[in-house]
Amino acid sequence: MTGDGAGGALDGLLIADFGRVLAGPYATMLLADLGAEVVKIERPGSGDDTRSWGPDAGGQATYFQAVNRNKSSLALDLRDADDLASARDLVARADVVVENFLPGAMDRLGLGYSDVAAVNPGVVYCSITGFGGHNDLPGYDLLVQAVGGLMSITGASPEEPTKVGVALVDVVTGLHAAVGILSALRHRDRTGRGQRVEVNLLSSLLSALANQGSGYVGAGVVPRAMGNMHPSVVPYQPFPTADRPLILAVGNDRQFSALTAELGAPGMADDPRFATNSDRVANRESLIDELTELLRADTADGWFTRFTAVGVPCGPVNDIAEAFALADRLGLEPIAQVDDARRDAPVRTVANPIRMSETPPVYRSAPPELGEA
Repeated sequence: MTGDGAGGALDGLLIADFGRVLAGPYATMLLADLGAEVVKIERPGSGDDTRSWGPDAGGQATYFQAVNRNKSSLALDLRDADDLASARDLVARADVVVENFLPGAMDRLGLGYSDVAAVNPGVVYCSITGFGGHNDLPGYDLLVQAVGGLMSITGASPEEPTKVGVALVDVVTGLHAAVGILSALRHRDRTGRGQRVEVNLLSSLLSALANQGSGYVGAGVVPRAMGNMHPSVVPYQPFPTADRPLILAVGNDRQFSALTAELGAPGMADDPRFATNSDRVANRESLIDELTELLRADTADGWFTRFTAVGVPCGPVNDIAEAFALADRLGLEPIAQVDDARRDAPVRTVANPIRMSETPPVYRSAPPELGEA
């Protein structure tokens, strides 16, 4: 899939993107996919840190490619008077400004919200920080996973805190930033007034803890790491099979009954230890032992076919390549190809997951080289 010149829902919007690394660039790429013009401001010479974070594809870091398509690049040294004047001119014209510098840095440059709003009152100005304006801790994803509690509920046990295998806090924060920006633009459509939007990594993570956070806030329960088990639903975890692990995600009693019938042990669904989900949670270890023994009789793919046919949610534990292959088989078009005049072949990039009937995402341009308009 490539850009075809079709208009997007955000056509006509100009975004000045001072974001770096992941959270800010992810938010602005989503908006660029939907039609916004995004100008990425980068340091001359080196640019965004992720330009040097491999692996490489076609001479460009895939980490940088992940969040910077559909943008132009403007190399500005904000310590230089002429370059700073160019940045001020850009934000004076922009509909949206996005920045994730340390708190106070943009103010010292005369690029803070009050400075920009004074000359551009309709601006939507989004600031992304690590801890809501407190600069005593650097806003790194791994650090926030640790201090924000995510590592305490991830891993094999409380003694082995484990980070998530992707910078999930940055991604979630970028999503929150995009929602905030779009909401502020809707308000501006109605009133003509811009506003400041603030998101931070820690608050975004606490929101994303969902039921685990709510369990603490509402009931005072501090969750702990349980490996791949679910605190409230059983069976909801991987199991060994004749060849490789299989995930079972049995969310209700009907599904459990179908599972046990397909396993050739229908009586388990009537066993008072396992008849309801509450019973299964209370007798978790006994049930897991019995299911583990029964599931050794077939392969993960074999069970996947059989259980799916009777409505039992399950699936093998895929690697990334297998995950993309599955999405492709399901017709989800997970890979987008973006034409790039600098290269003989299009740039392959992960597709935007949003589907829109009238104004779908468009892939207009590959991630820019430093300073490329």
